[in-house]
Amino acid sequence: MAAALALAGCSGSSTPTGKAAAPATAAADDATTCKSGITLQLLGSGGPVSDDARASSGAVVWIDGKARLLIDAGGGTYLRYGQTGARLEDLDFIGISHFHTDHVADLPAILKGAYFLSGRHDVALVGPGGNANFPSMTAFFDREFGRGHGAFEYLAGLSGGTDGLNLSVHPSNVNVASPVATKVWQGDGVTISALGIPHGDVPALAYRIDTPKGVMVLSADQNGSRKEFIDFAKGADLLMMPAAIDDDADAQSRFLHATPTVVGKIAAQIHPKMLVLDHFMGRSLKDKDKNVAIIQRYYHGPVFAGRDLSCFPLSH
Repeated sequence: MAAALALAGCSGSSTPTGKAAAPATAAADDATTCKSGITLQLLGSGGPVSDDARASSGAVVWIDGKARLLIDAGGGTYLRYGQTGARLEDLDFIGISHFHTDHVADLPAILKGAYFLSGRHDVALVGPGGNANFPSMTAFFDREFGRGHGAFEYLAGLSGGTDGLNLSVHPSNVNVASPVATKVWQGDGVTISALGIPHGDVPALAYRIDTPKGVMVLSADQNGSRKEFIDFAKGADLLMMPAAIDDDADAQSRFLHATPTVVGKIAAQIHPKMLVLDHFMGRSLKDKDKNVAIIQRYYHGPVFAGRDLSCFPLSH
């Protein structure tokens, strides 16, 4: 089996593990490279428990030096967003995978920056439809920022770019039960699609980002039981999957999350040019090398264990 996994990032090693040689696409080692071309940069690579010493889930996609896309905004991503040099006025799309706090808690803090924009800007905000236990994206936005009743009513101007807030946010919902992907944003040669993924009883989405430089598929928490995800992710140059649990996890954890064996089998079927792991928790960090070795029994391409601020550029 391959040597120990390297931690890919802007300030550390970029050597992947796996039986295959590293592709042209590789993790970046410096901040300048992170912002060149089309690059995925993790804001947070941790989970819902503070034992991982990481920010919770979130990532930006840099396009020609601008952070144009934001996927998830868990606790700690507000700080990381600022550390990357991302600017709210460059942001065109925000995709929220689901409404667990470790994926959305910092969204109000990031959006508050609208008070400080020099000019008006519009941003699409996409998330899943709701169920009995979780709101839809539009309901969540209203509960957070709705005039007269929102938890952060002082930011109600976000709904139209008013009240001194120079950002107009346009929320919309995706039907997680749809058997086919939903196109949710398109611009400058980039197309984003969303597909429902099985995260226990939590409505959740994965995002596919088709770009002139290649394809990224970013999956949040899922248990791996939806066959449609394989076709959705086919052709991915970069596949990001969560690494929250071990193979010996209990039944409830498996109901919510994919084990390393399941992640490996999914990656083997999709066959991306690289697999990026994120959403680590304390236990899965402790057993990281063991879990990666399990994944590599099935998927033989390069595997990167993401960390906060890691960068992964696409290049063709």
